[in-house]
Amino acid sequence: MARTRVYRNGVLDAEDFPVADVSDHLADAAATVWLDFCAPTAEDLAAISEELGLHELAVEGAIHTQERAKLECFRTHSLLTAYAVRMNPQTGHLRTSELAAFITDRALVTVRKDEHFDIDAVVHRWDTAPEGLAKSGAGFLLHGLLDYIVDGHFEAAQVLDDQIEALEDLVFDDKPDHDALQRRSLHLRKSLVRMRRAVVPMREVLNTVARPDMRLVDETLAPYFHDVQDHVLRASEWTESLRDLITTVRETQLNLQGHRLNMIMKKVTGWAAIIAVPTAITGFYGQNVPYPGAQQPWGFWVSASATVVLCIAIYALFKKRDWL
Repeated sequence: MARTRVYRNGVLDAEDFPVADVSDHLADAAATVWLDFCAPTAEDLAAISEELGLHELAVEGAIHTQERAKLECFRTHSLLTAYAVRMNPQTGHLRTSELAAFITDRALVTVRKDEHFDIDAVVHRWDTAPEGLAKSGAGFLLHGLLDYIVDGHFEAAQVLDDQIEALEDLVFDDKPDHDALQRRSLHLRKSLVRMRRAVVPMREVLNTVARPDMRLVDETLAPYFHDVQDHVLRASEWTESLRDLITTVRETQLNLQGHRLNMIMKKVTGWAAIIAVPTAITGFYGQNVPYPGAQQPWGFWVSASATVVLCIAIYALFKKRDWL
């Protein structure tokens, strides 16, 4: 079911009226209309498409999923494609919700691809906006929508940063679970890749929206859109730095694994050298030829003493050099 609103002279005049009444409201030059559809079909958009003069390619792009975040400009309207994201603090799983929006001079039509996009949060931003801001028309509605999306990107970047810091602590644990670390690292990398696809293109989107020829941002809205642009840049830069950070964490994990393996091999080699001493001595005395002390008690004590002394000497040498 579609949700509707109409603002007249910057004041909310009516909402939840039938879609068929949109044309009557748009006949008033002082009116700005908002329509919202959730997972609509082509037939659902047909009536409003004819009413607003939407291009067939724009309607097709609004219905299809997995579109790139972008802003396409047509003769009478623009099509915005964007993604709201939410990061689970416990699992590190990133959920994306795709949204398309038709933008005209006096109307905003949002098309949600699923119910996960919290449109009520967007409506709340409109209702709590500074007084008089709604007089800016469709630009006001677009600002509230973009502000909600970008703030979600920023919050997700914060959660992802915390997740990577927790991963760093696990890397330097005394007895790390390498399998769990690898799974966690791979999972966070996948979430980060999906997040970059949603965040990075928004810089271009905001730059296009703020262009004077778009006629969406007036003098009243300009400071608010600049604030959203600043948040977009920060979220984008933060995302890029997180990509470098998680790569560094992964490289550190591999280096620590190699270091621990080298330490183990060094100790095993040291003990092998110590064990080789009695093996060599007993092998020498096991020859089938006469030798000093053969068949004599003192010969046994000499070989046993040599074995003990040499083993202790090699152990002390390796310990001093930190090989054991």
